[in-house]
Amino acid sequence: MLFPSITFLFYFLPLFAILYYAAPGVTAKNVVLVAASLLFYAWGEPVFVLLLAGEILFNFAAALAIGAAHGNRRRLLTGLAVAANLAVLGLFKYADFALGTINTIAGNSFTLPGLALPLGISFFTFHAISYLVDVHRGAAPNRSLLAIAVYIAMFPQLVAGPIVRYHTIARRLQARRTSFGRISAALRIFIIGLAQKLLVADEVARVAEAVFDKANAPSLAEAWLGLSAYTIQIYFDFAGYSNMAIGLGLALGFSFPRNFNLPYVSRSITEFWRRWHISLSQWLRDYLYIPLGGNRGTSAETYRNLCLVFLACGLWHGANWTFVIWGVHHGAFLVIERAGFGRALAQGWVWFRARDLEHAFSFFGSLAGLHGASGLGMTTHIALHPATVAALVVGVVLATVEIRIWRALRHLTQLAQPIYALGDAAAITAMFGLSLLNVAAGSYSAFLYFRF
Repeated sequence: MLFPSITFLFYFLPLFAILYYAAPGVTAKNVVLVAASLLFYAWGEPVFVLLLAGEILFNFAAALAIGAAHGNRRRLLTGLAVAANLAVLGLFKYADFALGTINTIAGNSFTLPGLALPLGISFFTFHAISYLVDVHRGAAPNRSLLAIAVYIAMFPQLVAGPIVRYHTIARRLQARRTSFGRISAALRIFIIGLAQKLLVADEVARVAEAVFDKANAPSLAEAWLGLSAYTIQIYFDFAGYSNMAIGLGLALGFSFPRNFNLPYVSRSITEFWRRWHISLSQWLRDYLYIPLGGNRGTSAETYRNLCLVFLACGLWHGANWTFVIWGVHHGAFLVIERAGFGRALAQGWVWFRARDLEHAFSFFGSLAGLHGASGLGMTTHIALHPATVAALVVGVVLATVEIRIWRALRHLTQLAQPIYALGDAAAITAMFGLSLLNVAAGSYSAFLYFRF
């Protein structure tokens, strides 16, 4: 079930809100939330909802065992439980990739039965690992299976994040409050995310798809146009989902972490990863980079840790050599910057968007002008209608400039306060209205991060 869909906006969400806010007390609210979350997941993944339920039961039991153990036994149980989670992720996400690589190297033709990728498995696996590690580090295991089910399966962030660490919302699983002010702010954040997805990301996607998927050996100008469109698309698609999730979480009484902070204004790869997919960056820092030793050892050990973390980051995004190279690409630039060879910001979105290595190398050739300097294909011409061009321009501005007009008005005299309130309400209303028109027309698409 997609957030920007008629089913979610006009049926699921209103009915859920009525039941959730009418439920007396946090236990009843948790029951409604878990039931709604399982229904939400089963809507698109009816078979794998059993896998999700199994993950919840396993990690709840594992956390109780870890909490009751001490010393080496505690470390062993934690390691086994984390390994079990990673094994399930590896089976569904990486088994075909690993076997295909082995077949290519050894010249074999072994195959596995087709394993579909469960929606959101990368995200709910990281949530489960966060819970286990937090219990290992001293947090008391939550003895409410219902509360853990809420943490792992909560539908706003279930399938595409942001990645919420257990200790961040542990207290809110047992006690939380909502208010009219919180709900009002939550709706505003949700609508902004909805508009980011529908009015910018989905619109510029027409150009990205025309260049990457339909153009045969695009020219230099066409390749850079397509890459620019995809750069805007992936940012507003993922930031849009994150804002919708954050808004929904706030309405439920939870505070989810911010996931994006104008990453394209970054002047280095290091700064980029402090601003892009912040919840993943911080998760990898706290649960992988620091346990590996972080920057506490020699320079060589620090560089090794950075490379391992970003290799894992690339693999987390997808089982394809393009994602491996994307991770190595970012890790290498981080090492270069840390080694003092200047600051470099290089975009690796070609690796992220290309179908395979051959496609990536061909596209890099187009970016270098090897397939001609100018000229646009017919599909790209068709995609460049006025609304798409406007979305691309607006997307570039919003992704690289922090708009402070309304913030400035809010801090001016009392006379300016009504202007701020009126302008803010008008903008939110316009975004919501235009977004609903897109939903009604059926011109929305699945979120890009659903495939990861």
